[in-house]
Amino acid sequence: MAGAYSQDLRNRVIDAVEKEGMSRRAAARRFGVSESAAVKWLQRFEDTGQRQPVGTGGHRPSTLRPHRDFIVAALEDKSDLTLEALGRRLLAERGVKTDTSVLSRFLRREGITLKKRRWSRASRIART
Repeated sequence: MAGAYSQDLRNRVIDAVEKEGMSRRAAARRFGVSESAAVKWLQRFEDTGQRQPVGTGGHRPSTLRPHRDFIVAALEDKSDLTLEALGRRLLAERGVKTDTSVLSRFLRREGITLKKRRWSRASRIART
C-alpha cells in the first residue's frame, strides 16, 4: 500500500489552485499527484476549510450492541437456536443483516454462551 502524501504537498496543490488560479488537474500534473487526489483535496478544502487528511481506521462500534437485549431474549426463548437462525430472526424482526461469524464474535465478546448444559467428563466405556 502506498504511503500518504505529505502535508506540504497538499498545501502546495491547494495554494496553486486557490492563489494562482490553476485548474485542479493542471495542479495535479504540475506536482505529480493523481488528478482524483487533487480534486478530493480541493473539494474537502472548499467544503470544510480543512487541509489535513481525513483520519483512517479507528474503532467501529458494533452494529449488534443496540440489539443485545433482543438477542439475549431470543436465546432464552429458544436455547437451541443456531447462529444462522438467530441471524435470520434479526433480519426479519429488526432489519439487521448480519453474518454467523459476526454473531459468534459478538456473543463471545459479550460473554453470552450457547452451551445447552454444563460441561462434564465423558463417560468411559470399558473395552469388552
